[in-house]
Formats: sequence, C-alpha cells, structure tokens
Amino acid sequence: MKKNLFYALFILLFPVVVINAQSATDQENKMSFKLGVFYNSSLNYYGRTDSLRSSAIFPLAEVWFNKSLYLNGAPVFINNSINHTQYAGSVITLGYMTKSKNEKVLSHTFLIKPIYKANNGLVQSALKAQVGSNFSLLNKFFNLNFGGDIKLSDKIDYGLNGGLDHIFRIELPHDLILVINPSAYVNAGTQQFTKSFYKQSNYLNFPVVTQQVSKEVSKLNILSYEFSMPIVLAKNKIQVIINPAYVIPQNLITVQNRPDLSERGKDMFYITLGAKIIF
Repeated sequence: MKKNLFYALFILLFPVVVINAQSATDQENKMSFKLGVFYNSSLNYYGRTDSLRSSAIFPLAEVWFNKSLYLNGAPVFINNSINHTQYAGSVITLGYMTKSKNEKVLSHTFLIKPIYKANNGLVQSALKAQVGSNFSLLNKFFNLNFGGDIKLSDKIDYGLNGGLDHIFRIELPHDLILVINPSAYVNAGTQQFTKSFYKQSNYLNFPVVTQQVSKEVSKLNILSYEFSMPIVLAKNKIQVIINPAYVIPQNLITVQNRPDLSERGKDMFYITLGAKIIF
C-alpha cells in the first residue's frame, strides 16, 4: 500500500514541478492576507449529506506568502434542526498555484488537513487528510480541467475529476469587475472513506457499526456530476462571491434493510455565498 501511495503522489506532483520549472517570471515575494466569511446552504460530499442536511457558516483566514504559495484555515459551524451554529471542526489548506511559461497551463497542488470533532455526523468527517493536484489547459474558447487526489482515512482512497469551464470577465462602471465562470465537472473515486464514516458512526443514537458496508467500496466509480456558475464581483480589494451549483450523486452505497447506514444523497441545488477582503 505504501508503494502504491508513493507512485500516486509522484504522478500528482511531477507535472507541477515541470510546469514550475518552465515558468518565465520570478515569483513575487510580497505577502498578502485575506479574510472572509462564507455560507453553504447544504453541506455535501459529492452529493452525499448527513441525515439532517446541515448548512454551514465558515469564516476564512488566508495568507499568501507570494503569488503562488498560500495557507488558509476555516472553522466550520453547522446548522440543522437540532444544532444551531455548532462548531463541527476546522479545515486547514496548504496550496501552491502556478502557470506555465506560455500561460496556457495552470496547476494547483494542495494539501488539506481536516480537524473535525468526534460524532459530528458529517460524511466528510472520516477524512484525516487529502492531497491532490488540478490542472487547467487554458484557451479562449473553453478551459479543459482535470485532476486527481488521495484521501486518507483509516484506508486510502483515490479520486479523479475532469470538466470544462469558460470565464467571462466584464468591466463595469465605478471600477467594478464582474467574473462569471460556468462550469461542468464529473467526479470519480473509490469509496472507502464512506466505509470509515459508517464504522465510527454513533450519531443521533445510531449504534456503533463495525461490519463492512459494501464488499466493493474500493472500486473506482463515478461519484457525482456537478454544474456550477461561480460569480465574483470585485472592487479594489473587496470581493463578493456567489456560487450556485447543482450536484447529481452517483453510485450511492446502500445497506440492505438498513437505511440509517446507507448513503444519503439526491439531485440537489445548493449555493455558497461569501465575501473576502485583501490586505
């Protein structure tokens, strides 16, 4: 398993090294800070939700060490019919973004460390860490995006994604900039993180579960199709973000005669709203 993990990490990170080596410009060393707050109307993980369909509020603090390297942290407060603005945990992200010399290839490599409270009920709480890379081939017609990741729980999961987007940039009066980015993605991966979630679940009086959820949880499957249209309105150092999205989950794991242990998910619309200021 460790050997396979090493190969997967090499495949994810090697293209980033190549792209960075081809960069024509030096990295700007100026440090900047960003603060923001966001609201998500329905927390989901590839369309999978907890039994209460929680929403969330998460403040964000971010530091950019230069124009490529950043570190951010976001405490997550969930809301549902039982819990009102309850702290569920925090998510820390270390990332690196760079462009190729001809500015036709954009790469983003990231390491995510979730720190969730025990028994918070969120499907993604089984994750202990996630590392991945995404790449965009840029052109004036549409951008081709693809990437992969490795998720660590008590097992190792592998993910793949691909999609298309097109960026519209509109200059408005009073120095306002409007950016609209319609996007379509397909997400695939193995599903052992779900098995981990069921193993540790004792949420809302559900009994602790130790049996296997599925004999095929490690099989690579399509997990979801997702369509979104991020909208950013910016003026000087202030940004307002609106991101409506529609997700169609696929290959939900079910446990016969145990709906409480089966994955919950259905086609749904959700929206992320937020604002960010740069210092």
